[in-house]
Amino acid sequence: MAEIIQRDGTWAFDGTTIRITPGLHRSVPLFRQTYGEIAVPLEAVAGVVFEPERKRGRLRMRLREGADPLLQATGGRLPEPADPYRLTVDVDRAGVAEYVAEEIRRSLLLDQIPAEPTKAYLLPGPPVPVSVRSSDGTVSFDGVQIRIDWADTSDRVKRATGPRIIGIADVVQVEWLPNSGYEDGFLRFVTRETALSKLPPEKDPYALDLWGSARRDLLTALVATAVTARLPHPSTRTGVGYAEPAGRLTAPVPPPSDHHDVLLRRLRELGELHRDGVLTDEEFAMTKAAVLRGF
Repeated sequence: MAEIIQRDGTWAFDGTTIRITPGLHRSVPLFRQTYGEIAVPLEAVAGVVFEPERKRGRLRMRLREGADPLLQATGGRLPEPADPYRLTVDVDRAGVAEYVAEEIRRSLLLDQIPAEPTKAYLLPGPPVPVSVRSSDGTVSFDGVQIRIDWADTSDRVKRATGPRIIGIADVVQVEWLPNSGYEDGFLRFVTRETALSKLPPEKDPYALDLWGSARRDLLTALVATAVTARLPHPSTRTGVGYAEPAGRLTAPVPPPSDHHDVLLRRLRELGELHRDGVLTDEEFAMTKAAVLRGF
């Protein structure tokens, strides 16, 4: 057993699995504490390195592409302190960190773990049900359905449409961008019907606009990951209209007939909101233009 225990967390390697447990100190980000322990099978690992520094060093683990739904959902956009595959190491424990890294590297060589992308997720992601309250509302996922309940501060168009319920079978893509504190983020569920009609996150009833507490809004990545883990693996989508730049997926283009039906349906919904007084003339014109641009 190779193990290192730090204030930032614990890494323990038994030859087949690296168990990463977040520390309980207040300096450990809320996201890592909430995500909890991660059991990384050796076959999911692409490499590990210890980076020594003058005061503190860092253990970093790199996973094989396609092995982890968390990395797939967040596309490398998690803030560095929230990255569960990074461990801050005190200078007096540098030797232990080097030993742990070397033991993992040796096992990778002995087991001849390939570096190629995986064809299935090797980590399960967070368990369901999972529910997170964000600045734009509460998003929940039970393994079958996603539900969004809007906050009082949500855009009135969203509140007028009521709670949004999305079946997992209808989702083709999850898009997630963290709220940095300087720039808003979002969590968007792209369905076959909305793939080409993306509205701004603050107006999109299939998206949460993340503008509040960056620390709290970061937890929406839990839901993004849980949904991503239950979507078809990226390796099954290549060659059928999907691409994967930086961990994000591009939704397929619907057939022309579906394309036309979706456009008419979205315009009809907007027209009803306008007639009911939910949308002002200006809001209706702006939203309609955004829909038409998307198509």
